[in-house]
Amino acid sequence: MRNLSFFTFAVILLFSGKSFAQDRVITTAASTLMIAADARAAGLGDQGVATSADAYSQQWNPAKYVFVESQQGFGVNYTPYLSELVNDIFLGNLTYYNRISERSAFGASLKYFSMGNIEARDFPDELERILSPNEFTLDLSYALKLSDHFSMAVAGRFLRSDLKIQDLDPDASAASTFGVDVAAFYQSERINYTSFDGRWRAGLNISNIGPKIKYDAGGQENFIPTNLKLGTGFDFILDNMNTIGAYLEFNKLLVPTMQDFNNNGQYGDKEDIQEYNSIGAIEGIFTSFGDAPDGFSEELKEVTYALGAEYVYDEVFSLRTGYFHESPEKGSRDFISFGAGFRHTVVDIDLSYLFSTSDVISPLEGTLRFGLTFNFGRQYYQY
Repeated sequence: MRNLSFFTFAVILLFSGKSFAQDRVITTAASTLMIAADARAAGLGDQGVATSADAYSQQWNPAKYVFVESQQGFGVNYTPYLSELVNDIFLGNLTYYNRISERSAFGASLKYFSMGNIEARDFPDELERILSPNEFTLDLSYALKLSDHFSMAVAGRFLRSDLKIQDLDPDASAASTFGVDVAAFYQSERINYTSFDGRWRAGLNISNIGPKIKYDAGGQENFIPTNLKLGTGFDFILDNMNTIGAYLEFNKLLVPTMQDFNNNGQYGDKEDIQEYNSIGAIEGIFTSFGDAPDGFSEELKEVTYALGAEYVYDEVFSLRTGYFHESPEKGSRDFISFGAGFRHTVVDIDLSYLFSTSDVISPLEGTLRFGLTFNFGRQYYQY
C-alpha cells in the first residue's frame, strides 16, 4: 500500500482546470506553459499579445521587444499556486531582454513550477520519502523590425517535466521536449483624434509548436499546448499625464479535439484514445481548426477571450483590470482580475489579484501575484 499526500491528486485535478464531466475538453501536457507568469498580464485578464511592450513580452509576444523603451530589462515574478490549500506550490519566472540595435532585440526567460514536497511511503510505519515534482522551461527569442511599425520574432523553448511520480509508476522518468514560437506585432504612430491622441496595436503569436511528450518508453504521447494568440489594443492618450489602454485577445489551442472515432456514442474510450494518440503534432495543428464533433459552433466554444483595461498616470502609476472567459463546455475558466503598477526610477513593481466568476474555482483564486522589473541602459523613444 502506498501513502501519498492527497494534495498530489488535488493538484492534478485543479491544475488542469477541467472537469471530468466535460468529455470534449482539450487537455495537454505541460499546462504550466499557459499560466500567466507575470503580474501585469495577470492583472489584464491573462493577456499580453497586443499590449505595450515590457520585460515580460517573452511569454506573450517576443516581437514586442523591439518596441520597448529601455535598452535592457530584467524581471522576476512569483506566483503562489493553490495558496488556499498549501504554501509550497508556486510558479517562478525570470526574464531578460536586450535591444541590441534600433531594429533588433533578443530575450531569454526561465519558468519554474514546483509542486512542493510530497511524502511517500510503502507502509504506514516506513520512513517517508520526500518527492519534489517540478517543471521548467528555458526560452530564447530574437525579434526584428521589418518596418518602423511592424516586427516579427521567433523563439525556441526547452521543456523538462518531472511531474509523474515514480512511486506510482517505477518506469516513469523526467520527460523533455522543445517548442517554437512565431510572433508578429504592429504599433502605429501617435494619431490625433481631435479631443485626444491615440495609438493602435495588434499582435499574433503561434506558440509551443513542437513534438509530443511522454514520461516513459511505453507510455502515451501527450500534446504540448500549441496555441494561437490574436489580439488588438488601443491607447487613449488624453494628455501627457493620462493614458487609458483597452485590449482584446483571443486564444485557441491548436490541439485536436477528442472524437468518437468508433461511432459507439462515447468519447474517450480505449479505441478513441488509441486513434487520438496516432495523430501527429503538426497534423494536429491543422486538424484542430475543424475537428470539433458538433461543427463550427463547437469550434467557437474552443476560443477563449480576454478583455483588459489599463490606466497609466505620468508613467509612474498604473491601475489594471481584466476579464477572461472560456466556454463551460470547454473548461469553464471564468474570472475577473485586478492589478496595479508602480515605477520608481528604474524599478517597476506590479501586483495582481484574481476572482473566479465560474463554478470551477481557479487554482489562483485569492492569490496575490508579485513582480519586479529593473530597466537600464539607453532609452528608445517610439515616435
